[in-house]
Amino acid sequence: MKPILVFGTSSDAGKTSIVMALCRIFSDLGVRVAPFKAQNVSNNSSVTIEGREISRAQCFQAEAARVEPSYLFNPVLLKSHGSGGVQVVVNGLVHKNQGIADYYDELDTLKIHVKNAFSQLLTDYELVIAEGAGSPVELNLLHKDLSNTFIAETFEPRIILVADIERGGVFASIYGTLELLAPEIRQNVIGVIINKFRGDRRFFDEGEKIIREQFGVPVLGVLPFLPLNIDMEDSQSLQNYTQRRNVVKLKIAVIATPRLSNYNDLDVLMADDELDVTLIHHFQMLSDFDLILLAGSKSVISDLRWLKEQGLFAEIKKFEKVIFGICGGYQMLCETLNDFEGLESDTPSFESGFGLIADTVTYQQPKILKRGNYFAFGFDVKGYEIHCGQLARYTLFYESEKISGTHIHGIFDNNEFRTAYFKKLNPAYNGFNYAAYREETINAFTNMVRENLDLTTLL
Repeated sequence: MKPILVFGTSSDAGKTSIVMALCRIFSDLGVRVAPFKAQNVSNNSSVTIEGREISRAQCFQAEAARVEPSYLFNPVLLKSHGSGGVQVVVNGLVHKNQGIADYYDELDTLKIHVKNAFSQLLTDYELVIAEGAGSPVELNLLHKDLSNTFIAETFEPRIILVADIERGGVFASIYGTLELLAPEIRQNVIGVIINKFRGDRRFFDEGEKIIREQFGVPVLGVLPFLPLNIDMEDSQSLQNYTQRRNVVKLKIAVIATPRLSNYNDLDVLMADDELDVTLIHHFQMLSDFDLILLAGSKSVISDLRWLKEQGLFAEIKKFEKVIFGICGGYQMLCETLNDFEGLESDTPSFESGFGLIADTVTYQQPKILKRGNYFAFGFDVKGYEIHCGQLARYTLFYESEKISGTHIHGIFDNNEFRTAYFKKLNPAYNGFNYAAYREETINAFTNMVRENLDLTTLL
């Protein structure tokens, strides 16, 4: 099968979720399908079975495709580093930390890795569905565009253009994108998907006719707005979470530091209708909450200093109830944090932590990348580790009456552990099956896409 490439008229148009749904649709048809994104820019990553690091978005799409995630799905991953720099992850392993200009100087080498990964997937799978990045017609960046132009020119996939109607200006964004595409790429556009439509679908019949007759491209579907509260692509998408609240048993304050990462750990909490989750972006009193959660961070010491500047450090330290830390948040709870090599910042750094765990953290290479089964907090759990910071004593987890933490991402995805932990805080807490919820959410979104998509034309 010819590969498919999903373009967007803008960032956050819905490319990630549509690729996810297409992966599930083709998987349901018995097709062995793989997701792909040449270059992703995200601090939200996960670990594959090969012990490699890729974007959470491609792991999510692989879950929908019912295939094991691989570093081939996301050969280049950029994570923020220092002041305006990036950590470049190539084929799932840290390549180097560098400035943007230096990164662009290495694009020809990176193109080889991208081409090799995509070519291998074409051999291993019946269908590859690739996700573009941002807009494919940023004219000043076309020669630096790995995810859109390079894939479109090198492999000549069938292209679907996704437009976010909620932003406004949907006709201009579609027309402008089509007109600015190079002719050899434009000829492979098979249709447009109008995404995030609210209201009566019949009101867009005339719009569909305009796009078809005046722009010369069919509308493959008009998708109604449906929030997808799992595996958000980036920190901006956190604003799109819609919590399910029933009878709230616990109020949780999640400290949303500037370099927050791996916030997919919040998915299960947001989905739990017994929990009220509040993201704390600046100073506020925390005494009304039952639990403070310190989540992951791409630059732990920088975020720790931000907490002190905001006054949140002192507010958290005097908190009399329960605190839980995950990965970077776990490290913050220790006495000292030592980044002698400047692995997470521009310069070597040292900072005192909360001192709630009698341990020290040292940042060192190689980065720990593990995924699998663990025994922690008295439970068998599944999860993954992705960190340079290492504790001297409590390498995996720590637990006391009020303070707990772990390096295991996905710890709360484990039903047995999560239920037992929250029941200690409130015996009335019941819990729910998160894996079943994820599957139901994926299927519900996919069914919505399937019902509103012209599958005949697509197939």
